[in-house]
Order: sequence, then C-alpha cells, then structure tokens
Amino acid sequence: MKITVFGGSHPVEGTTAYEEAYLLGSLLGKKGHTVITGGYRGTMQAVSQGASEAGAHVIGITCLEIQNWSGSKANAWVKEEQLEPTLISRLNALISTCDAAIALPGGSGTLTEIVLMWNLMVIQSLPPKPLILIGKEWKKVFDTFLSELGEYVSSQQHELLHFVENIQEAVDLVENNH
Repeated sequence: MKITVFGGSHPVEGTTAYEEAYLLGSLLGKKGHTVITGGYRGTMQAVSQGASEAGAHVIGITCLEIQNWSGSKANAWVKEEQLEPTLISRLNALISTCDAAIALPGGSGTLTEIVLMWNLMVIQSLPPKPLILIGKEWKKVFDTFLSELGEYVSSQQHELLHFVENIQEAVDLVENNH
C-alpha cells in the first residue's frame, strides 16, 4: 500500500515526537509499504528516515511555494521527490495518491491535510480510505468541533475518521484494511 503520513515540521532529532515519527516510518517500511510524506523536515524527515532505513520506497511530495517561502529542500531520506508548483497541488498529490493516510500531531498544515482529505471523502470526490489520526490531541480537537458544530456533520461523515492512541494501533489499523 501507499501510505501518506501527515505531521508537523517542528520536531527535531532526539525529541519524543521525532522518535515516534521515526518508529511509524520504520514499522510501515518493515511491512513493505511505500511511504509518502511532505518531504521536508520534522516528522516528515523522521518518517522518511525510518521507512528508508527499513528498506521502503519513500516519496516526498514537495512544492515550489514552500521552497520559495522557506528555502527548504527535500530531506535526505526521500528516494523519489515529486515537486509540485503550488501548495494546493501538493495537498492534492499527498491525498489522492495514497491508499491510506495517517496523521501525527502537527499544526495548521496538518489540520488542513486532515480536513481536506476528510471533506473530499464526504463529497465522494475521493473514494473512502482509512484516515487515521494518532493521539488524544486530535481526538480532543474533533470532539470539540463535533460538540460545537456536530449538527453540520452526519454520523456517516464522522465515521470516516479513525482515532487511535499510538503508533502501533495506527499500523495495525492499516494492516487490517490491507
């Protein structure tokens, strides 16, 4: 399977968030999955490194707008870079090319990726596929959203989101949907 992993760009080597992302990449790589990330630093680098060291093919979907803004280039663990012209086309590629997506903790970019993929599945522009959110933080975010604005979200829409507490549960869920 091709698994896209969303996550924040801030974690650095030696932090718990980086090590968790590395473990996720390693476990997915050992299962033989192709791993797709945004290709830059932070959890994207950690996942890419873990997957690459486990022998997996690693695709980094990058974009000119981010590179022009931040000066970032694809991390060293990306085996295949797909350079998109815009952030919007990058988001589309991250979402449309995968068989499942896993979200680690992150900021506004990660939230955008989750919500865009979710909405594309809601409007049936994208076939249903596992969208797995790791951590109590995402569960709390979406519980708050649903408690405040739940009248706008049907139960079928809510069921498109899968919440897990840890990396191993996410990998198990991917394997069960394989």
